Amino acid sequence: MANPQPYSSEAVQAQFPSENITIAGGVAIFHIASQRVVVCRHSVHGYWFLPKGRRDAGEESGKGAEREGYEESGYRNRLLPLSIKHRQPQAHPRTSIQSPTAEPIWVQLHPLSRTRQYLLFWYIAETLPPDIEDEINARPGHQYQAPPAYPLGLKLRDRVSMEPKDYEPIHHKNTGVDDDELLFESYLLPINEALEKLQRSQVMADVVRRGWEGICERSAAEAGEGAQ
Repeated sequence: MANPQPYSSEAVQAQFPSENITIAGGVAIFHIASQRVVVCRHSVHGYWFLPKGRRDAGEESGKGAEREGYEESGYRNRLLPLSIKHRQPQAHPRTSIQSPTAEPIWVQLHPLSRTRQYLLFWYIAETLPPDIEDEINARPGHQYQAPPAYPLGLKLRDRVSMEPKDYEPIHHKNTGVDDDELLFESYLLPINEALEKLQRSQVMADVVRRGWEGICERSAAEAGEGAQ
């Protein structure tokens, strides 16, 4: 069954002081080589979801989304720049060529109470290459280690070639930070299966759909550049 695409809400004007706003981030984590995406399941309540959660104080929203993706799913990840449509200006000096960017692909507003607001940014991410995974795992301590950003100019085909054939991204166990998160299960699923699991959440399903479309479009564009 095809997933209905979510609608974009009408624009609103609102304002909240710091004590009434919670900022969060979530990710769809793709393993590009195998065309799969990470989806989580609550082992007690049975619902499927993408990893998400509140950013820490002083943490940038995208980095918070990467961390929450790891804590809730057990897969290390980093934001993946794509050529998505957005309304953010380019840094000066500007050019006519729009480079891939890791801007959020959806934003949701959820009321927590009559006066408290939850603001959620959804990002596209990828699993880490083996060398970066090994480097982070070799660091001492158990505190979360943020990965380096996706390298500017690295083509997707070159990124995929960093993995041996049939490489399986490492799934870290017991990465949840509270009792509820320790009940989460996570799976790398084919895109269509992930969309079926997420059909109760139109936005989450569309994050996966648009993310995979963006990956395919970037890959095709890079292949076209190489043929010129």
